[in-house]
Amino acid sequence: MAAVVRRMGPVWWGLTPALDLQMHLHPPPPPEIYCSCSDDLPELNILLVGGGDGRHILKTICQASRWPHRKLKFFIIESDLELLARHMLFLSLALEHPEQMGLQEKSELFLELFGNSLIRNKTASYLQEKSELFIRYVTDPDYQQSNVPLLNLSSIKFKERDKLEDIFKFWRNADPKLFPIDKYWDEKNRQNLGRRYDSRKGAYDWDLSMKLHDRGAGVINSREYNYWREKGVAFMNREGVYDIPNKTLASQMVVPQSSGKVLARGYWGDITASPYIAFGIETEEESLLQTANGVHVKSAQDIAQHNMISLFHELAYGKIYSVPASGQAESELAKTDSDYKTNEEQTVGLITLNNVEIHFLPRFNNFFNLLYFSCSMVHFLKPEYKFIAASKATLVLELTKFMVDLQTEKLQDYVTIVAKLAQEAGFTPTETIDWKTDYIAKFERAHDS
Repeated sequence: MAAVVRRMGPVWWGLTPALDLQMHLHPPPPPEIYCSCSDDLPELNILLVGGGDGRHILKTICQASRWPHRKLKFFIIESDLELLARHMLFLSLALEHPEQMGLQEKSELFLELFGNSLIRNKTASYLQEKSELFIRYVTDPDYQQSNVPLLNLSSIKFKERDKLEDIFKFWRNADPKLFPIDKYWDEKNRQNLGRRYDSRKGAYDWDLSMKLHDRGAGVINSREYNYWREKGVAFMNREGVYDIPNKTLASQMVVPQSSGKVLARGYWGDITASPYIAFGIETEEESLLQTANGVHVKSAQDIAQHNMISLFHELAYGKIYSVPASGQAESELAKTDSDYKTNEEQTVGLITLNNVEIHFLPRFNNFFNLLYFSCSMVHFLKPEYKFIAASKATLVLELTKFMVDLQTEKLQDYVTIVAKLAQEAGFTPTETIDWKTDYIAKFERAHDS
């Protein structure tokens, strides 16, 4: 497909914490560098190449009220259509009106679909019902625009729409045997660990303490990390049985077999870094980062849950979330414990975002104020990208700090490589890159490029 390239597995969750991209513009651009909208509201055009999970989009949208009023336009290029499908799912979930779904329920549902190999029955029902809606979105553009006008699918070709429809039909199918992810997870674990598989708990502990903890993700505790490494279940925020495969983690890839190369569906994503990096290791609520005797009091799950509640609160109400006093519970958090309403039962519309647009697969020149490349897609950063970057555009590159499988010297080498790629593409660093502490690197379009 156009602007979609195959690599070794999709990035279901990113390798760096979610960013409010407006915070990383360097320097904060004056209004005159923005493109002008018909309503004279300044635009900020953001290109995301290989963002994967939409975490940067979500955080930037949710925290937009903290910044001068402007129209945000996101342009998305992904390696796999399944990632675009997940973008649609998480965006739709984020926009569920608080009268329809409380913040607690929404946050738990998001994290469950985001980072769990296995989900609860009512979560699976929600996914099936949403899939029915998404099928109509990709097959009926007028219906999609009338319901979710901020999502622009006009650049997606008919062939790609057909493939998206097939993905959503697969999600809609309730048969758990179609995607035995517990089997796929174990097979990938065995392949990754090799002879260490029989002593895998020690391998898990080593990766956590000597890699993730040493690189700044100390809030992830061994209990949650080991359980995720073993089962693929990262978030269990409520009592329930997690036994239904999360089909949003399924993708197809060409694999070699005795009969030749075949297209196989399976789980081809991460099994070492964890979904905790995206939302669970940083927070504005400092009390969640407290330690006792050198051990974090709260877990990465606790932090992720708080962060999602905070983001969804800010999206719905336009103000920063405050933690309730001890012993108190805000009514907006716990809307209902019953099953989520089906599409037919919904009487409340989605949260309206008038000044946000999300486009898939763009092609523009001298246009983008901010460009983001994930570490899995940075090799596509070519000199030609300087022609689509606006004057003084910011380039943000994801680094490999939390990539467990890389040794120290590889982390250093990667920084050198991406700095050279950025320079060749016409960008200069805005600050010194420290491979030990930084998980992103920032550059600015050179004046003479």
